Amino acid sequence: MAPKGKVYRGSVKDFQGFDANQDAEALYNAMKGFGSDKEAILDLITSRSNKQRVEICQAYKSLYGKDLIADLKYELTGKFERLIVSLMRPPAYGDAKEIKDAIAGIGTDEKCLIEILASRTNQEIHDLVAAYKDAYERDLEADIVGDTSGHFKKMLVVLLQGAREEDDVVSEDLVEQDAKDLLEAGELKWGTDEAQFIYILGRRSKQHLRLVFDEYLKIAGKPIERSIRGELSGDFEKLMLAVVKCVRSTAEYFAERLYKAMKGLGTRDNTLIRIMVSRSEIDMLDIREVFRTKYDKSLYNMIKEDTSGEYKKALLKLCGGDDDAAGEFFPEAAQVAYRMWELSAVAKVELRGTVQPAGDFNDDGDAQVLRKAMKGLGTDEDAIIEVVTKRSNAQRQQILKAYKAHYGRDLMADLKSELSGSLAKLILGLMLTPAQYDAKQLRKAVEGAGTDESVLIEIMATRNNQEIRAINEAYQEAYHKSLEDDLSSDTSGHFKRILVSLALGNRDEGPENLTQAHEDAKVVAETLKLADVSSNDSSDSLETRFLSILCTRSYPHLRRVFQEFIKMTNHDVEHAIKKRMSGDVRDAFVAIVRSVKNKPAFFADKLYKSMKGAGTDERTLTRIMISRSEIDLLNIRGEFIDLFDRSLHHMIEKDTSGDYRKALLALCGGED
Repeated sequence: MAPKGKVYRGSVKDFQGFDANQDAEALYNAMKGFGSDKEAILDLITSRSNKQRVEICQAYKSLYGKDLIADLKYELTGKFERLIVSLMRPPAYGDAKEIKDAIAGIGTDEKCLIEILASRTNQEIHDLVAAYKDAYERDLEADIVGDTSGHFKKMLVVLLQGAREEDDVVSEDLVEQDAKDLLEAGELKWGTDEAQFIYILGRRSKQHLRLVFDEYLKIAGKPIERSIRGELSGDFEKLMLAVVKCVRSTAEYFAERLYKAMKGLGTRDNTLIRIMVSRSEIDMLDIREVFRTKYDKSLYNMIKEDTSGEYKKALLKLCGGDDDAAGEFFPEAAQVAYRMWELSAVAKVELRGTVQPAGDFNDDGDAQVLRKAMKGLGTDEDAIIEVVTKRSNAQRQQILKAYKAHYGRDLMADLKSELSGSLAKLILGLMLTPAQYDAKQLRKAVEGAGTDESVLIEIMATRNNQEIRAINEAYQEAYHKSLEDDLSSDTSGHFKRILVSLALGNRDEGPENLTQAHEDAKVVAETLKLADVSSNDSSDSLETRFLSILCTRSYPHLRRVFQEFIKMTNHDVEHAIKKRMSGDVRDAFVAIVRSVKNKPAFFADKLYKSMKGAGTDERTLTRIMISRSEIDLLNIRGEFIDLFDRSLHHMIEKDTSGDYRKALLALCGGED
């Protein structure tokens, strides 16, 4: 099966003792009657070479007068059916079908065209063109020309000729000339001579081009890939980069394609199937080796985590083995996480703030103290800090009214005029109601250029239903538009859906439901690619249910879900989300999980990060100290010293200064 003189590097080999008639009969029996024996089908087909599968199709037709591929299509469904049927086609006809699908209908799958035409040998291209003509009675070049345009089209047509030089004898002079021509066609030219790139990259042998790329690096001071990214664009750029990658290492190109097909939320199954089928008898062992080195995990393990059911079993058979000496499961860590969730579920924690209502409170007296502190030359910041930080928010609202009644003046305006910098932000924030303050922080996070996603996540993921509803009202009153509309217009995708769901303030407030928790854990496991069971749900449906579970189930119920998840997968949900998701979606879901797990610890961690290292994130520090001062800041202090071996008071004292520090320490409420 390997070319003469070369070691075979495929994962699927000819089956010893092969009997086409016997296999045809076995497949017929597996599909006979009600239902089908999918295990028998996948075991047989994945353990035969493509040449043997073609013989089985012929034997099946002779024995039963039926088309085997048609019967397999009828008996199987979904991704598993696509995979098995793809294995039954000869390689050239498989490529022809992929390209036909890529250019059929509205829109073109350029990534599929690029992958196939950039990676195939001359002979494979010739076989593909002939197979396309035979299967569809159409000219492949004419169809591609009709469906693409510009330099992208020109390069595809060049590749379709299957005329790449194959001589391993390389001329040093020509190598130097080609490198120079590429440099002059791009970096040294006003504009770009795309034709030169097309000619050299489309025609020269791989051995020659590798030396050209080395020479180019010497004379340009940068790799050819960087110049392509700078000089070319769109699908043409992607095609040329794919050609360069395949020249350097076809196995590495496919390892990268496989990794991208499975990383993050959702799986690009068409890409996964196409590569696993097309490379199984060519270089799958090389791809596995590159994959393990490049991504610190085996291809086998990633397929195992990212797929399910018979589809997973068939892919793993094609993969041919696991290159990880040790798996990625850590039972001890999982058990520790389970015990932590158990503790979280049963612990009865009394949440306590550090700011309490002042005894013998006199709103008019406080108004007078504040007026005196701001009257005349200079400002008595100490007096302002003493009053504002030692009164509850409800009492501060009364002071605002008393000040207006007594002096006919706006206390907020006077404070704004007299104070400045970080202290002003802290004192003015304390004078707003909690809902007004949160609404203002959210507004700042979405207005102007750029969005502060971390603020949106922190507030929306940690507030309870009552707080969310109050924020919505305050937002509408202050800015005359709904919070939901602003979140929708300023964010996108799954992140937007998470925020909008949280903004409804519709989280269930009931106890856990053990039966439902088990089902929810299954959905979480399948979405995070950790379930061994197959689901009939589409990827979009799973993601929607996952989002709904995390955004609408009660905290007691979610604690039980996350325990069930550990029992089911031997993974902790927070670690799984961090590993399998990315960006704002990951951060939002992690914030929800950590809030469910231990909200004071979540805020302790954010406070620590706001002050550690060089510089202080005063916005985060101020926001949390204000918003948690009457809710759970005492608990946060306890978590802080447990987690970081130092007190919150000590860290504020060390990391801030002046009147701002005095006010923060007053809110902190004591040294631990």
